[in-house]
Amino acid sequence: MKDLADANTGKFQDPNVTAKGEARAKVALSDPQTLWFNTGTLCNIECASCYIKSSPTNDALVYITTAEVAQYLDQLEDRNWNVREIAFTGGEPFMNPDMIDITRAALERGYDVLILTNAMRPMMRKKMQRGLVDLNEAYPGKITMRVSVDHYDATLHDEERGAGSFAKTLVGMEWLRDNGFKMAVAGRTIWGDSDAQSRAGYGAFYTDHAFDIDASNPAETVLFPEMDETVDVPEITTACWGILDKSPNAMMCASSRMVVKRKGAEKPAVLACTLLPYDAEFELGTTLEEAEVPVALNHPHCAKFCVLGGASCSG
Repeated sequence: MKDLADANTGKFQDPNVTAKGEARAKVALSDPQTLWFNTGTLCNIECASCYIKSSPTNDALVYITTAEVAQYLDQLEDRNWNVREIAFTGGEPFMNPDMIDITRAALERGYDVLILTNAMRPMMRKKMQRGLVDLNEAYPGKITMRVSVDHYDATLHDEERGAGSFAKTLVGMEWLRDNGFKMAVAGRTIWGDSDAQSRAGYGAFYTDHAFDIDASNPAETVLFPEMDETVDVPEITTACWGILDKSPNAMMCASSRMVVKRKGAEKPAVLACTLLPYDAEFELGTTLEEAEVPVALNHPHCAKFCVLGGASCSG
């Protein structure tokens, strides 16, 4: 299936059984709440450890178009999914020239919109600023901008995203604040801070800059665990739900799917989740109907990030 590091040798090979021969846990699409679109993997920066390997040159996932997004919004209505939110990730979504029109297409249908951004130059171009302000005025309270602030300390943030990136993101966040946008933050836990330490640090950062973001709310300050495939993680069996006192309905793949457009592909594809954009096993088809099948938790990210880490991209 895939070549993983020595720590997980022999694991995550069979979608039905673990290396020990136990029944692998699977998650049904029980309550779809969020439909994600990857707008393309091109990004204005290249982070030290980006799970999707976004960069100024990576176009493995090409720009999705407004027309393609609209087709999936049509399918949502046809399938009667109870989706409340359309979410956009990248790459950097504001690299996509259709981003304003894509956002408008989702808002016109009554959905809340979540956009993940680094709030740097692509978002700050005049055309994007004008478009965002117009949309926020036309659909007040319906757009949330989740800004990537890997750490509230500028030095540590820049360690991951490049010298000067914190200052540029801060300018973008201040523009969003001054123009009345709802904001959230995506941080990371790779520096070993406890949850309480991280949230206290982000809280002080928000206070210093008058950002109306709740550091204690996991939906507004999302702290992602490290996604490192070289770390030994247990496989999740059907018995784990009872042992861990967790429900498969709480997993990200129970409530969301992601649409991507691969370079050279005739049509976009629907994936099990946002974390596994390149793994063919987690490509479920080209339509939402095909994507209604259960997902086998057959990857280290499924265990470490979702089940054990308790994280979700949707908040």
